[in-house]
Amino acid sequence: MTKKQGAKEKKRKITFTFESHSAKKVILMGDFNKWNPKKHAMKTDPYGIWEKTVMLEPGRYEYKFLVDGEWHEDPLNREVSDNCFGTQNNVVNVS
Repeated sequence: MTKKQGAKEKKRKITFTFESHSAKKVILMGDFNKWNPKKHAMKTDPYGIWEKTVMLEPGRYEYKFLVDGEWHEDPLNREVSDNCFGTQNNVVNVS
């Protein structure tokens, strides 16, 4: 059986985490949500671990965390790409 031309591949659950005991608000932003701060607000547990699970089609995505209004890279992901602002975005590859 072959995949129909133009058919989308199955989405995968990808969980992003960020640790901060002092943050009041953490938002997951990336090209998968058009860098929209209203799309993926993260929730925290009592230990300061912020988490958000999203469904992504296979592909390469760039992202960052917006923590109390300031950009932060993912310290658990060393794969990065330079962006147009002179900083770096993290990269996640979904297979």
